[in-house]
Amino acid sequence: MLRTKNLLPVISRYHMLLKYPPHHRYKQQQKEIITEKLVFLLNQSVSLKQLQEIHTQMLVNSIPKPNFILCKIIELKDFTYASLFFSHIPVPNEYAFSFMIRGLAKTWQNYSLALQFYYQMRFSGLKPNNFTFPFLFVACTNLLAVNHGRSGHSLVFKFGWDGNDHVSNSLITMYARFNELDYARKVFDEIRERDLVSWNSMISGYLKIGYAAEAIECFERMREDGFEPDEMTLVSVLRACGDLGNLILGSWIEEFFMSNKMELNSYMGSALIGMYGKCGDLLSARRVFDKMPKKDVVIWNAMITGYAQNGSSTEAIVVFNGMREVGIDPDKITLAEALSACASFGALDLGKRIETYAFQRGLQHDIYVATALIDMYAKCGSLDNARRVFKEMPQKNEVSWNAMISALAFHGRAQEALLLFKCMSEAGETAHPNDITFVGLLSACVHAGLVDEGRQIFHVMSSSFGLIPKIEHYSCMVDLMARAGHIYEAWDFVAEMPGKPDEVVLGILLCACQKRRNVDVGEWVMQLLLDMEPSNSGNYIISSKIYANVKNWDESAKMRVLMREKGVSKTPGCSWIEIDAQLYEFHAGSNLDTQPREMLEVFGLLNEEMKIEGYTPKVDYL
Repeated sequence: MLRTKNLLPVISRYHMLLKYPPHHRYKQQQKEIITEKLVFLLNQSVSLKQLQEIHTQMLVNSIPKPNFILCKIIELKDFTYASLFFSHIPVPNEYAFSFMIRGLAKTWQNYSLALQFYYQMRFSGLKPNNFTFPFLFVACTNLLAVNHGRSGHSLVFKFGWDGNDHVSNSLITMYARFNELDYARKVFDEIRERDLVSWNSMISGYLKIGYAAEAIECFERMREDGFEPDEMTLVSVLRACGDLGNLILGSWIEEFFMSNKMELNSYMGSALIGMYGKCGDLLSARRVFDKMPKKDVVIWNAMITGYAQNGSSTEAIVVFNGMREVGIDPDKITLAEALSACASFGALDLGKRIETYAFQRGLQHDIYVATALIDMYAKCGSLDNARRVFKEMPQKNEVSWNAMISALAFHGRAQEALLLFKCMSEAGETAHPNDITFVGLLSACVHAGLVDEGRQIFHVMSSSFGLIPKIEHYSCMVDLMARAGHIYEAWDFVAEMPGKPDEVVLGILLCACQKRRNVDVGEWVMQLLLDMEPSNSGNYIISSKIYANVKNWDESAKMRVLMREKGVSKTPGCSWIEIDAQLYEFHAGSNLDTQPREMLEVFGLLNEEMKIEGYTPKVDYL
């Protein structure tokens, strides 16, 4: 490594040679030697102070190497020095401009200024080259500047860079980000000799717009053409496997990875854990996690996310606590996932501790952490805290507004949810109502029994906001009508749906038939559900209860017999109790004598409170 204290004597020695040459005819030769040495030292410099010393000597010795110096300044990430240096270049050439555009787009991520420099370069009469275009397209991609990107693409053809691999690959990435897959594929198809980077760009492009199946198809074509995947390829395909639930291909990638003795680093490890987690194979995810030689925050986050996404909230919290015990500081992703796990089983005390930790780390106003806090507090029954977090957020996006609307809906505050929706609609560019917003609004109407308001919201969703209702919105409408006793209207609504109803919609209607003692619609729905979900115990039990409601004991018994014949058993209910931030889990039918003393004490308190509230258990057949 180059050291500053050794730099000045070296420079001074060659400076003396220039100032006091042994013979005048060697002056030019000595200057060339000094130039060579200074350029060498420039390339070896590792600090701004060293670079400034070399720059000073170049000025003293009248050695003009602006592009070399500018490139090194950018490499050392000093934007102020680079800007000042560039402004003092008398006539910057295309390379100087390209260095600045690259630095702004890649090093400093100031994409707007990168675009300004590009147009300044064009107005100066200079032609962008293969070193300029890739970083121009990086800037356009991050700014979503579609028109600027297309204009740059036209100049690629004009200046003859359409055959350059780096330019083509950056174009593929840009068009994929613009959701213009046809253009991305056209650029890819026009590459005369594709390399691995070209294939990776196309696979990554498909993934960026959610085309996981096409990404895997492209991967298979790549292998057919004789290309062996590298780490970047494998990570992209693992993401696609996770999105599609393709466990077979995902497992094959792990075998390929291990057989080729590739390094199991954080990048690859987190991709494997994420893939297995999305495919529901938590044992394999944990196996990869446990054999990781070094676990950074990305690896821990992947494992916590895997547990949280699969409903294994207890395990997610255990991993979260283990992460802190080994000295790894959670980041905003960790906190958001841990809060999601707390929300799923009502761990309010632990959620409050996580908020305190977020406050200590200055992450309490991070938009993802704050949104997760709103969701956690709402699901844990603390609506006032959810309101407080929402009110204190300096910035809110669609997810934040949706979380608060859903929180109000969850607590039966339908009118407040509708009023908040009005505020969201008036918030301007910061938030636009989306399909999730309307799920929250319709849920609010369901909880409050606002049938007319729900019908109006369902209509406004498409007529005023241009959103196509999804199965979730149809489920809410069926639930709304069914709870209000409009069973036949709900059945007609299901029959008129553009797609086939799923088990959620039919399950809602079946429960309503049980509650309203409607056997006519109930028989139609139960037949569809039993064909769709022959292993779901709930369908048999609810169907049995529908018949029992009208005292048709024979049909009720047949449902129970059919359930046994098909080998279907009822999954016992499961609950958690949090005592002093310690979670205790118990199941319906568990032997209470085996439970910890703390749990028995809480059971006793709950029993007394229920009696005070006048609750009497239902002990009949239903």
